[in-house]
Amino acid sequence: MFKAFLPRTDLAMESYDPSDQSLPQGVFAEQQTVDGVIKTTVLIETDEAAKRLGRPCGEYITLEGDNSICGDTLCDLLTEGLEKLLPEGETLVVGLGNRDITPDIIGPAAASQIMATRHLFSEQLERMGFEELRSVCVIAPGVMGQTGIEVFDIVKSLTEKYKFTSVIAIDALAARSSERLGKTIQLSNSGISPGSGVLNRRAELSEKTLGIPVIAIGVPTVVDAATLIYDLCPNCDIADSKLTMMVTPRDIDAVSERGAKIIARAVNRALQPQLTDDEIALLTS
Repeated sequence: MFKAFLPRTDLAMESYDPSDQSLPQGVFAEQQTVDGVIKTTVLIETDEAAKRLGRPCGEYITLEGDNSICGDTLCDLLTEGLEKLLPEGETLVVGLGNRDITPDIIGPAAASQIMATRHLFSEQLERMGFEELRSVCVIAPGVMGQTGIEVFDIVKSLTEKYKFTSVIAIDALAARSSERLGKTIQLSNSGISPGSGVLNRRAELSEKTLGIPVIAIGVPTVVDAATLIYDLCPNCDIADSKLTMMVTPRDIDAVSERGAKIIARAVNRALQPQLTDDEIALLTS
């Protein structure tokens, strides 16, 4: 059953109690294991279900596996999920987060490895033998504390100026379970509210606010202190806890680097399926 204290999480699969024998009406979930990676797909189809779970309606694909061991499988499954959700046409990739804070570097680090092609002229592409490349723009706009500008305003201005058909937003997330930190990737078509997991919610990036599909990809890198206390003492009354401390793994630098690399590789593959990994590596080096 749902509890008075709902641990803070950005992961849809952690928003309901798996010990319940039945899911809330309007929520559907299935799980499978592929080469050591647990893939959980959650569909939230009604407004009532979205309200109960605290997540927008949409499809959420969660991949659980140690990225130092199952990196190739994670990348393959993420690519597959992206190809399913990604519409044709010009795409804007947005690396969300603060590159100066290690737990928040997933977005900018991934963005730096994604191939931008919009600036290439058709003659250049033809000479290189890559006439069919999708037009892609990539930005890492930083955070409002660095730029003084809301990230939504930057992205909105770009989607209004250019004819993007989709946005891919990459960000660090918060998890309920410390066991999932750095070992989980979530993909969804419901958009994203940057900073929501660490109580710094910014304007939402979604199809509702931007007018085009927004595909969100994230890796949980932090868990809040209140959630850790709840795990250790489920019967403690912490519903009104004022704790705001965030906890991250001690090897977060390596975890973030691996996570960003897997995401970038999958995004490049999904955006440019006609290229091999070696060709992508050559063009992004």
